[in-house]
Amino acid sequence: MPNRLHFGPDDLLRCRFAVSPLWETQEAVRTLKRPDRHGYHPQWLRRIRGASAGLELGALWLLMPQRGYTPDFIGPPPIGPAATFEEEIAAVRAADPEAARSELTRALACTAGAADSPLGRSLLADPARAVRDLADAVEAAWHALVEPDWPRLRALLEADVAFHSRRLAEIGLGALVAELDPRFSWAAETLTVARRADHVRHLAGQGLVLMPSVFAWPDVVGGHEPPWQPTLVYPARGIAGLWTEPSDQTSAALVRLLGRGRARVLVALTAPATTSALAHRLGLAPSSVSAHLGALRGAGLLVSRRYGHQVLYERTPLGIALASGGDS
Repeated sequence: MPNRLHFGPDDLLRCRFAVSPLWETQEAVRTLKRPDRHGYHPQWLRRIRGASAGLELGALWLLMPQRGYTPDFIGPPPIGPAATFEEEIAAVRAADPEAARSELTRALACTAGAADSPLGRSLLADPARAVRDLADAVEAAWHALVEPDWPRLRALLEADVAFHSRRLAEIGLGALVAELDPRFSWAAETLTVARRADHVRHLAGQGLVLMPSVFAWPDVVGGHEPPWQPTLVYPARGIAGLWTEPSDQTSAALVRLLGRGRARVLVALTAPATTSALAHRLGLAPSSVSAHLGALRGAGLLVSRRYGHQVLYERTPLGIALASGGDS
């Protein structure tokens, strides 16, 4: 029973990619209660065990059924490609209480007994307070679970967007959707998502937000009902090495050729990344990493491209060959 999103001519003009720290936070919270996702993030789970124990997540979890509806106001459509968490959480806090109450009612109905539980009754009795408390819980989760790793998460998500934006220019939306995830297909101006739920939506000129996610792995997540702009979240590329720290076993030959600092930067650049993300991973000053990146780019080992306010660096074929070579 698939989901079908029907496009009109205006919808094709309003499709966009986005990266959202708020959505990653929401999916990180969901992941804590989803053992089927734990195998993708074991290092992260070990590291945040203590921090997560101090969080009050019961209300959020009550509104996150494994299959069913999660209130849209908790994760509204991303503002833009480079929105900050502070900008996004402000939109959550600004949610209309009456509209929020309707969404809370719908979400609680997805879990047997949730609406009649003490927590469910409390949420419905005072939706204005529920909005404040839920926003506070999401913000606390951001600081504890996601913010410490956001530079590396953002770098991976932005690299995914940059890659698929380039593919969109090369092959068009119809061919791209199947590359985003094998559960997506395109025919007759309709995007079909192979999921258990059966749902049809005509986009009616709103277009579609396509958003990669780390913590949603391996799921595809559909979000937002009218009047919200629809969002489709797909698993981001490259998470296999996301939590792996750079190896200190840099090739001695590469060190002799480039110097230790430049060699470490080249080897660490396994996926497109920003200066700040590399500095965070390697424990180096951003100014030092910037100098190494400039030298490597000048030698033809890297290329750079701008994405929003960020500049992403990635290895050229020559850079890949040098970084993957062994000692000689």
